[in-house]
Amino acid sequence: MSIHVAYDDCLDRGLAASVEQRPAAALSHFAQACALAPASGVPHLLMGAEHACRGDLALAEDAYAVALRLAPDLHLARYQLGLLQFGAQRTAAALATWQPLFALCASLPLGHFARGFAALVDDDQAAALRHFRRGLALSRDEVAAALGVGTVVEAIEHHLGGAALPAEMPGRSGPGGTRLQ
Repeated sequence: MSIHVAYDDCLDRGLAASVEQRPAAALSHFAQACALAPASGVPHLLMGAEHACRGDLALAEDAYAVALRLAPDLHLARYQLGLLQFGAQRTAAALATWQPLFALCASLPLGHFARGFAALVDDDQAAALRHFRRGLALSRDEVAAALGVGTVVEAIEHHLGGAALPAEMPGRSGPGGTRLQ
């Protein structure tokens, strides 16, 4: 079996164990993948997600940071690391982590999500809602991130007490009839 095939097998087994809620097995498989491909950030990203699901946010943050050192363009790791920093009220660190995401093209949802959180830092809830909704409309592969952002949108709308921006805003129509701005 080639190293590439063994690496893919470790990732697949780790993902399966994660879905089956066997975190120790998932982490073991991801660690094996790290040993097979030490320059890959993907196993560290997956380890970070596993640690975060277990509530071990310090280990999750460390794993995401390693993933980014190995693969600076691994946008999901960058987003998740910034989200942990933001949640820990380290907004300056989160904004610095997300800086490359702010420059992503308009068709990529993670950039909108990061810009939405940045707008919250500036206390601009209307801009935050626009970015979050745009990112949600564009989300395909970032399902976990999109679900979390949906909860943030609901919280902002609740906080605004009915003064939230309507779902139908001026602009182009996106998937599902959602207006994009």
